[in-house]
Amino acid sequence: MEMYFRAYLTDNRYNHITYMKRFFIAIAAAMLSGAFAFAQSVIPFTNGDRAVYLGDSITDGGHYHSYIWLYYMTRFPYMDLTVVNAGIGGNTASDMYERLDGDVFIHEPTVLMVTFGMNDTGYMEYNQEGAEKYGEKRYREACDNFDKIEKRLLALDNVHIVMVGGSPYDETAQIEGNVAFKGKNAVMDRIVAYQKAAAERNGWDFVDFSKPLVEVSAKMQAEDPSFTLTMGDRIHPDNDGHMVMAYLFLKAQGFAGRKVADIEVDAATSNVVKSENCAISDVQKDRKGISFSYLAESLPYPLDTVARGFGAHRGQAGALKMVPFMEEMNQETLKVTGLEGKYNLYIDDQLLGSWDGKNLAEGINMAELTWSPQYQQALQVMYLNEWRWEIERSFRDFAWMQFGFLKPLGCLDNNDRRAVEAIDRHKAENIWAGIHRDTYARLMYEEVRDTRIAEMNMLTDKIYQINKPVEHRISLRLSL
Repeated sequence: MEMYFRAYLTDNRYNHITYMKRFFIAIAAAMLSGAFAFAQSVIPFTNGDRAVYLGDSITDGGHYHSYIWLYYMTRFPYMDLTVVNAGIGGNTASDMYERLDGDVFIHEPTVLMVTFGMNDTGYMEYNQEGAEKYGEKRYREACDNFDKIEKRLLALDNVHIVMVGGSPYDETAQIEGNVAFKGKNAVMDRIVAYQKAAAERNGWDFVDFSKPLVEVSAKMQAEDPSFTLTMGDRIHPDNDGHMVMAYLFLKAQGFAGRKVADIEVDAATSNVVKSENCAISDVQKDRKGISFSYLAESLPYPLDTVARGFGAHRGQAGALKMVPFMEEMNQETLKVTGLEGKYNLYIDDQLLGSWDGKNLAEGINMAELTWSPQYQQALQVMYLNEWRWEIERSFRDFAWMQFGFLKPLGCLDNNDRRAVEAIDRHKAENIWAGIHRDTYARLMYEEVRDTRIAEMNMLTDKIYQINKPVEHRISLRLSL
């Protein structure tokens, strides 16, 4: 497949040497202070990484990789990182093997996440005679196909591999009109075990989405038997499910316990007791309260409340009901001791709420204050990243047409009349070919592709222009 993405990899949006020096100083200090003293099974991304996520439709149409990048965009605003979606709907390990060169390695990954299993294990046959034999056959085929991928991965130079045990098939939700394929997920569990074994023998990283998501589903279904992390098809996680996956990945990278910022000020003495991942200056106190300047190294993580993407019903923020993301990874703590009475909190003269001295001494999480200037700044990053995701999704549909539909017909990379005519001949028997015809008809032109890539680069450029924290004035004024 032609290198239509090359411009996306070679832009120079991160020419911020001063910022990078500042970033690495902060990272070194955090590591020395024990901020990374949590169990890690996946090495965190570093400056210059190109993280490529290889998978099926759950990667193709899903958000987990985009939510992970959003964490890095807000938590490490000076880091040069590119995250690439290399999922294609309907793919098995065999399909992924066939497109490694044209659709995966071509992105020049420094870190490659690999997951498969949902399509490899089959579907309706589990509710028919001979299901056990069928499951064994599909398991063996998946392992054999991955063995071919493994050989290619081992031949790569300077590429860190992360095996990902994929999200499970939901057999337990009570969904009207959708009979579960009993036994399918057991076969998927065997594939996850095979993936883990491959990681162990090759010295690769491994993270499991399957078991934790099954546990989350069981907890939610105990209260509501119809609950499913998926969009109702038992297969594709909804946005909240993808956020749980992002949380699990980030936790595997060791970010549990890492705060956006941690502030403690003693109002009685006007002393700064703590200023983790931030700088506090110009503390001023009078009889009505206390104020100080606050410059953080990070932004709070914004959580979308809108259902986005094809078939989605729930927003990203719904994950907060299932995992302790806010408690573990999104704490922007403000603690002020030595105050009596009730105080109004202002940030840059904007009133954000009122707390008494006891609450302030215990600490409040400013990351929960969605109208704070810093959260609003982070929301802009989130919306731009979502727009970027939408454009990237169109390229995944284009890739599906190339590798999933046109390549078997001998029309890979034709990008001409023959390819369109082939689509028109077969679209009646292949619903997805008909759905993606318009996307292909537009993106088959190089100028159109280049323009869309320029849009993605423009959005990413903008993200890294506006994601730098700025100084704010925090004031606590006695409520009358």
